[in-house]
Amino acid sequence: MVTLSTPALEAARLMADQNLPGLIVLDEDGKPFTILPGTQVLRLAVPQYCQDDPALARVVDEQHADLFLRALGDKTVRELLPDRPRELPVVDGDATVLEIAAVMARMRSPVVAVMAQDRMTGAVTLDNLLDRMLAS
Repeated sequence: MVTLSTPALEAARLMADQNLPGLIVLDEDGKPFTILPGTQVLRLAVPQYCQDDPALARVVDEQHADLFLRALGDKTVRELLPDRPRELPVVDGDATVLEIAAVMARMRSPVVAVMAQDRMTGAVTLDNLLDRMLAS
């Protein structure tokens, strides 16, 4: 989890270090606010011209391509979020695997917050969910 004021680069490092597809963003009161998917971090780090024309991305060598995340600079997680943040995917603590999968699929979210009595008690990532489903 991160807060709205967490540095964007710190959030990206957290995702990379823990192999997370996204993070739950907490508001000023410490309550879940939205999901920050890793793809949103990339959208702001990768130059628009490379997104518009992937052929242009080929002309940038690997050494320089690795520097694009540094373009996040002093931005915070708040600045990475769209003007209208995504609805928070939430399940109850007693949700079944299928219920969690349905929320992830419907909301196209790689992370779901687990809530109990207005408080976040955990999170489920897509990777964890698939591991559980495939183990059955």
